[in-house]
Amino acid sequence: MDLLMDGNHTAVTEFILLGLTNDPVLRVILFMIILCIYLVTVSGNLSTIILIKLSSHLHHPMYLFLSHLAFADIGYSSSVTPNMLVNFLVEINTISYLGCAIQLGSVVFFGSTECFLLAAMAYDRFVAICNPLLYSTKMSTRVCVLLLLVAYIGGFLNTCSFTLCFYSLFFCGPKAVNHFFCDFAPLVELSCSDVSIPAVVPSFSAGSIIVVTVFVIAVSYVYILITILKMRSTEGRHKAFSTCTSHLTAVTLFYGTITFIYVMPKSSYSTDQNKVVSVFYMVVIPMLNPLIYSLRNKEIKEALRRELGRKIFS
Repeated sequence: MDLLMDGNHTAVTEFILLGLTNDPVLRVILFMIILCIYLVTVSGNLSTIILIKLSSHLHHPMYLFLSHLAFADIGYSSSVTPNMLVNFLVEINTISYLGCAIQLGSVVFFGSTECFLLAAMAYDRFVAICNPLLYSTKMSTRVCVLLLLVAYIGGFLNTCSFTLCFYSLFFCGPKAVNHFFCDFAPLVELSCSDVSIPAVVPSFSAGSIIVVTVFVIAVSYVYILITILKMRSTEGRHKAFSTCTSHLTAVTLFYGTITFIYVMPKSSYSTDQNKVVSVFYMVVIPMLNPLIYSLRNKEIKEALRRELGRKIFS
């Protein structure tokens, strides 16, 4: 994007990602750790998708949403991890203007979609526990498809707001992004144009998605808790609550880290802390989600044993 700014400055055509650290020893260690995490992330989430697809016992709305959550986790992690690994191996890691826009857009898309999917999964648990007799009607195939469309369209619209605002910014130097990926906030700091509107619009759209999805999740679990407390059977309470623990764990991890970065005042933490938390929710959490759902879910364990047994004896 070779544009001129004020006649004296040439617009930036590439950015330099400063990464996590400059220590050569630490870079090698982090490269090995994050590479292993990424391989586990991709293999774990792919295994979840394949298992849900193959096992007829998992053809329920909850697992349909879980398979799409696994897909979003793969996309989310793949948006930043490969480039981060390259950053550990080279002295100066550059990314083109277009590449930066694509990376920012993919991070926003998969992150926003994950928010909607977590909300849809909370609604699914609400219907299953609070209205079990109407579950097949309220969570029909048509309803599930509509919820998935909302998730992907919502992610796409949020991506459009970030991308359009990114393209409305002008960069005439410096071009060093103090992060391991093209995050919007450090990019705004590098802009030499008016950022009053471009900085507000993405914050509003992303904030709206977080508020709406958290509200849906919170309301769903309030009703779930009330329903569980009304149950007379201890076994019934345990069974109802056990179906929610995996989802609650995933929600707590995801929204807890997002709150730290996007809700807490910037003065309360440093850029280095921001990077560490970003690594956790963009690299580590996508690896943890399939482990959380497989270790805490009896149906997935049974389906896995069944499929493994079928492979062994076939």
